Amino acid sequence: MATLILVRHGRSTANTAGLLAGWTPGVSLDERGAAQAAALPGRLDGVPLAAAVCSPLQRCRETLAPLLDARPGLPLHTDERIGECHYGDWSGRKLSELADEPLMKIVQQHPSAAAFPGGESMRAMQNRAVDAVREWNARIEEEHGADAVFLMCSHGDVIKSVVADALGMHLDLFQRIHVDPCSVTAIRYTPSRPFLLRLGDTGDLAPLIPAAAPPAENAAEGGGNAVVGGGAGAA
Repeated sequence: MATLILVRHGRSTANTAGLLAGWTPGVSLDERGAAQAAALPGRLDGVPLAAAVCSPLQRCRETLAPLLDARPGLPLHTDERIGECHYGDWSGRKLSELADEPLMKIVQQHPSAAAFPGGESMRAMQNRAVDAVREWNARIEEEHGADAVFLMCSHGDVIKSVVADALGMHLDLFQRIHVDPCSVTAIRYTPSRPFLLRLGDTGDLAPLIPAAAPPAENAAEGGGNAVVGGGAGAA
């Protein structure tokens, strides 16, 4: 089957403000996110893309804009199923404040049981995203052949949940996965099993340099918490 390239949107204004954006309108790329998006066509140079599928949210559309400009005629589709998790009442709130919510412990340790007030469950998020991936895989293969490559631009938690499914991991383990802004994750699907070819690849090793202190949104438990929504990446 087809090879899927998953791109997380570039760094957003919500990422740098430490906010959990969710589906909040008007969240755009910040200056660094725009630079990350501008570099994406060069990073994917030579990779034949049959189509691009995008979350409807502004930060994803802005991330793909330079790639679409560089590749006139590349088919673009929008699919709400790869949109951000519906965080409900948590949307737009500071991650530092949410760290004290009792639900956060469930989100971190037992996400398959986590349902956001006024929003959706993490289990539902994964189900819709994986359904979208499987359906687009079949469509791309039917239209372009088994060796086709296509791209999806989505969000941190969504991409992590798709990777967990590809690896046969329970959703309760998906917080062990991390993808930085504008990182590239690649999965090749075959009739017998998926193969994870790249995970969170930015070509930047700076995030591996030990920080003087853990980021504020991840300071709890000695930095052992996953950043809900994906975080802002390296400073």
